[in-house]
Amino acid sequence: MLSRLLKEHQAKQNERKELQEKRRREAITAATCLTEALVDHLNVGVAQAYVNQRKLDHEVKTLQVQAAQFAKQTGQWIGMVENFNQALKEIGDVENWARSIELDMRTIATALEYVYKGQLQSAPS
Repeated sequence: MLSRLLKEHQAKQNERKELQEKRRREAITAATCLTEALVDHLNVGVAQAYVNQRKLDHEVKTLQVQAAQFAKQTGQWIGMVENFNQALKEIGDVENWARSIELDMRTIATALEYVYKGQLQSAPS
């Protein structure tokens, strides 16, 4: 009877060990699944961040190219405005020169007219 109780006890212990081992394997499997699900979820976020970063890098390069083109075009515009401004100054200089010549010519014409009138008055009639 004692040996039978001992065998029953050992059989129950083996059943408990097998049940515990089965539960341990199920727990490991569940933990592995959970870990994989968490990693997959995190990887989706990381992958999206990577895609966004690539898009940003592309946009930055495009913006740099456009900024360089704009700077070049702005430099050309500035050159054109400076040339136009210089041409306006030259036109102003020519206008001032023409006015000066005109004033000199009027002065000479007035002087010649004065001399001519003086000669007419001093000439015996």
